[in-house]
Amino acid sequence: MMAERILSETRTQTSGWFTVSCRTISCQTGAMLRHMSLAIVGADFPNKRGPTRRFEIALCNPGEPVELVPEPRNPVDPNAIAVFSCRGIQIGYITAERAPLIGSWLERHRISGAIFQEKTQWGAIMRIGLDGETPLLPERTAAEVADDDSDFWPDYIPPDDCD
Repeated sequence: MMAERILSETRTQTSGWFTVSCRTISCQTGAMLRHMSLAIVGADFPNKRGPTRRFEIALCNPGEPVELVPEPRNPVDPNAIAVFSCRGIQIGYITAERAPLIGSWLERHRISGAIFQEKTQWGAIMRIGLDGETPLLPERTAAEVADDDSDFWPDYIPPDDCD
């Protein structure tokens, strides 16, 4: 049996006013993939009714379930897969590059669950579980924990005008 080997590639792409860095990990020699994080794009497009996608993303909490809905009649992309929050509001789409693969996994019932992972500047990230695995949020790195200043609210210290 061949040894398992994981190839990793980091790619940076500039699109308009922001830069996206993504890390692509591909497993060779048949390693079992149990969880996967996926980008949710299209947050700036309007919904037909209800709140905006950005507003709904702001309401989503890590770990909440999301629903994947294929849209075979989508005029732009017949492989499109819409993502809906636990409140039934669309928050975006799976990227066009990933949609065919995710669509085939949906058809074969390989995706056992999907959860909201985190908000991003360009949309959001979701996490799926495969082949009966419950989707789990990834462990936060020490750098991410150190950068989390959401509980920090500094007191205002006015400048000294008595000089």
